[in-house]
Amino acid sequence: MEVRVIAIGRNMPAWVADGWNVYARRLPKHLRVTLIEVPTAAKSSTEPLQDVEAAALLARCKRPGQVIALDENGTSWTTRQFAGRLEQWQMSGDAVNLLVGGAAGHGDAVRRRADFQWSLGRLTLPHMLVRVILSEQIYRAHTLITGHPYHRD
Repeated sequence: MEVRVIAIGRNMPAWVADGWNVYARRLPKHLRVTLIEVPTAAKSSTEPLQDVEAAALLARCKRPGQVIALDENGTSWTTRQFAGRLEQWQMSGDAVNLLVGGAAGHGDAVRRRADFQWSLGRLTLPHMLVRVILSEQIYRAHTLITGHPYHRD
């Protein structure tokens, strides 16, 4: 199975890459997690920034696959619920595309295409920090699925 975190923004600070790698490296080879960085769109007088970035994110989605938009207005999952989703996705064999928008958020095209809109909570999080959180939560969900006592109930 492949999980693709497709995120707006390149050249992140070292702590972002370090945080991502701490958890991504712990995952088994059969659960491939890939970070795909998409350049921030240049401001255009003809097309809104969100629309340009939405097209760039969607162009990098793997098909067949689920498209999950990380969005503050989405539905929140507990870690156990996310683990359940990850397990379902693993059984389907399709790729999972987790889309992280830029500072302006997602464009309408992403919201229309998304199979689900997922909120990491009611806090506003910087998009670079969301990468680290996703890496950790994928690792944590994997440990739950495989019976490791990583999660505290």
